[in-house]
Amino acid sequence: MRTLFTAEMSELAGDLVAMSRHVESAISRASEALLTQNVELAQAVIADDAKLDDLEETVDERCVLLIAQQQPVGLDLRTIISALRISQSLERMGDLAQHIAEAARRAYPGSAIPSEHTEIIEEMTVAAKKAAAEVSELLETRDLNTAAGIVSDDDDLDKLHARAYKTLLDESYTGSTQETLDISLLARYFERFGDHAVAVSRRIVYLVTGDHTGDRSRA
Repeated sequence: MRTLFTAEMSELAGDLVAMSRHVESAISRASEALLTQNVELAQAVIADDAKLDDLEETVDERCVLLIAQQQPVGLDLRTIISALRISQSLERMGDLAQHIAEAARRAYPGSAIPSEHTEIIEEMTVAAKKAAAEVSELLETRDLNTAAGIVSDDDDLDKLHARAYKTLLDESYTGSTQETLDISLLARYFERFGDHAVAVSRRIVYLVTGDHTGDRSRA
């Protein structure tokens, strides 16, 4: 019976990695679509979000069955509950990538990024893609240095988010209402993407160290 439980837990871990790899691909392609006005790529990201939803449903069903059939306790139970929360964060990250792709599609054939915000958004795409890759690595390795890297990436996204809003309030800013709305939403999407990556990081740190705050990741 324990052998079966161990196999099921391994499959659960694999499902989470599959979700994170999907998110990694989604944010990378959504970012490219946004920066290059590639409407076909944007549409592909939007369509593929359903696959991530299916993966989340698979994880949720597996967790419920494990709890009902195996009645886990201690670390096993915490791992299953954490998996439920991690899958939720990953699904939200996928939704945010979808929103970014939708912004690119909506602005086509133009760009959703005002020229004065191009550098900021480019930097946000780099930080978001790095965070997504580190989430995948963290789920595979549970390495606390990787967890610390995710927090650092989120700090970068927070700073860029603040910069984006500051430029909107600058007296020299002359963007249209639509451009202002676009950059406000895009900056928020990337910032929230980082927040959900941190949520995954903190959950793994808790499993490894028992620290509820997630502050014991290595620098």
